[in-house]
Amino acid sequence: MSPATAQVIAATDETAEAADIVERFLVASMVPDPQTAALYIADDLAITFTGGRKYGHPRETAAFNAGRYKWVKKNMQRTDVVPGHGETIVYNLGTLYGEWPDGTPFEGNRYVDRFVVRGGKIVQMDVWNDSAERILTMRGIEA
Repeated sequence: MSPATAQVIAATDETAEAADIVERFLVASMVPDPQTAALYIADDLAITFTGGRKYGHPRETAAFNAGRYKWVKKNMQRTDVVPGHGETIVYNLGTLYGEWPDGTPFEGNRYVDRFVVRGGKIVQMDVWNDSAERILTMRGIEA
């Protein structure tokens, strides 16, 4: 287990499994390997990415990221798990690092990913990060 997964407090089998599913999904997504990432999702996955963009498969988010970044990885710092009735909510927090399309490196870009895991599969993913703010700043626009 990575340090991110180790943050799960008083883990039950269900919460530990949900955290592990999310971490495996995120690791595959960072390669990017949408085919492996898809092993952890439900057929009706609903993804809401930054800016309210809607997707249904990891290959769509990989394509979006390929346009926004030359490459991007996550420094997963923490995983919080909230057990529920028939589903588990998993928050993964940390920072992004990588390069913008022009090759300029970046790091310390905060992110929060929220997942709903049901029946051993990710059914919902919501993504927030500071990329848009950083892009505006690079263009001389202070929000």
